[in-house]
Amino acid sequence: MGRDERDARRRRDEIRWRDERAALNSGRARLGRIASGLYPGAPRVAGTALLCRPEWIPPEPIPLESMRLEWDPRPAPPAVADPSDGLPEGHRTYAGAMAALAPPATFEDRPSYRLLDAAPPVLRFGPGRYFDGVNVGEAVAHELAAREAAEARGLPLRERVGDPCDLSRRTALNAITTLTVTTSGSYVLHWRDPAKVAHAGGLYQVMPVGVFQPLGDERRDLDLWRCMVREYAEELLGGDEDYGEGFVQDDWTFHRVLTEAREKGAARARFLGLGVDPLSFALDLLTVVVVEDAAFGDLFGGLVAVNDEGEVAMAPFDGTVPEPMQPAGAAALELAWRHRRTLGITPPQGAPRRGP
Repeated sequence: MGRDERDARRRRDEIRWRDERAALNSGRARLGRIASGLYPGAPRVAGTALLCRPEWIPPEPIPLESMRLEWDPRPAPPAVADPSDGLPEGHRTYAGAMAALAPPATFEDRPSYRLLDAAPPVLRFGPGRYFDGVNVGEAVAHELAAREAAEARGLPLRERVGDPCDLSRRTALNAITTLTVTTSGSYVLHWRDPAKVAHAGGLYQVMPVGVFQPLGDERRDLDLWRCMVREYAEELLGGDEDYGEGFVQDDWTFHRVLTEAREKGAARARFLGLGVDPLSFALDLLTVVVVEDAAFGDLFGGLVAVNDEGEVAMAPFDGTVPEPMQPAGAAALELAWRHRRTLGITPPQGAPRRGP
């Protein structure tokens, strides 16, 4: 085979891959339903598509300060890592192919926390990198989109990974998914723009949501609240993700103000559980922050309409779930609705009194 022919074949392969990636991004809601059907006997979070183990969902919301996070600096490697299934010639990992052929607006291989074991209120973590999650999670989602496009059979990569809730099978990076809701029953809703994000584009989501990552020292930053505060500044208020050298979060005015509101009870943070998205194997730690109405205005009066990942709006907390909604967001809404009295939320008048 001559050079010209090899180059032509490589270009065709890259075009095929881009088309499949586009089909994934435009069809995540539909593909998510198909992926959910691949696990008919798996436990679900609050009747949603989010997969879980029963012990991952506590019977009552856990105060965030009661959560205990443990650290393992040298965990065993995952069974499946950096698969090359379906990649165009010349690309070794899925993240590498994305960076070269279909990069989202923000795409950096930052240090991230890998979840090793979960038995709330105890969570055990080890070190990881953001692309570790992309290389498996987006690859299995892409594989399903490619199969649908080609009407082919078999999902060999998904089968190799096996049980999505077995945290030893892949590098299980996790996002902190936070439902922010006022005591009078309004919450912050996000539409994720597929042109801006690497994961879950085209779907609604609660907010803020962010990959659980250290800003500096891995041990010091192993704290859910510290990560959540940064996401509040970035997603709700349009803050910059680059905090610069010498940044000390404890000295940051926004961190101090939001933490003081929490300490005084004007903002109450609770852990709801965790689960796995059946399409992309994304793992989400589900939290809720209930904010007194006056405090919400003081803290988030500058709520943006558009941020670096999509569009932002307020929605009524009334027991309904917008469609198409990311499974983690649907699960957070359902769990918070079940526990609304415990959480001190009074839904708006006329809201459907669905469920217990």
